[in-house]
Amino acid sequence: MKENAPHFTRPTTDCWQTIISADSDQARMDPPFKYLYPASLPNGDVLQLPIRAIPDTDRAVASLIANHASFAVIDALVSLMTPMAAEGKPDCIVGLPTLGLAFAPNVAERLGHRNFAPLGYSRKYWYSNELSVPVHSITSPGGNKSLFIDPNIVPRIAGKRVVLVDDAISSGTTAAAAFDLVMRLDCQICGFVTAMRQGVAWRDRLDSIRPGFASLVRSPLAGPIFQKVENGWLPMTGTLDRA
Repeated sequence: MKENAPHFTRPTTDCWQTIISADSDQARMDPPFKYLYPASLPNGDVLQLPIRAIPDTDRAVASLIANHASFAVIDALVSLMTPMAAEGKPDCIVGLPTLGLAFAPNVAERLGHRNFAPLGYSRKYWYSNELSVPVHSITSPGGNKSLFIDPNIVPRIAGKRVVLVDDAISSGTTAAAAFDLVMRLDCQICGFVTAMRQGVAWRDRLDSIRPGFASLVRSPLAGPIFQKVENGWLPMTGTLDRA
């Protein structure tokens, strides 16, 4: 990989996410960070994550790109996410697009479920507007889009206890849209399990929907928001969620 990429970022075109032992020198990196952030796992190991700049700002995030990760990393995260989902005693696991679908079916299978309920951004001709909500994602530029649920999936989740599964939560806009959509079906939301928490802005967003919704979020990883400094990226005070 090129070392002369713009201000300590590189294209995420390989399986950058690597799990390393807690006693490794790489696990004890100090800020400011260059290219990689060592995110702590509950078992003491560290998952190295690429740092990605937020366009048109001097900020950055540690990025978990599920479809760039190795199967070993996905398996390790699913192993940690499954007991978190089990706490909610769900009747069904609801997977959020796009990269939440890399985790949701595996979590559901480990819980002994025969299937899961995927949400999607692509509208099929038999979908209805009543089963969609608008959503805006900071990682997907180009305007707003809509979150849909296939009418054929409605009987699986209507009125049921559900746990939503995603790859990451940052601003909380996608999670809030998903909450809105499943609540239209009288679902009882008993958990939101995500592989990674980015920053803390999502807390206010979720609690603005209903007080206490932020407390439903569970995940094995957390990363701060970074500020650009001359020799790398410095975690911003108060942006690492420690819950």
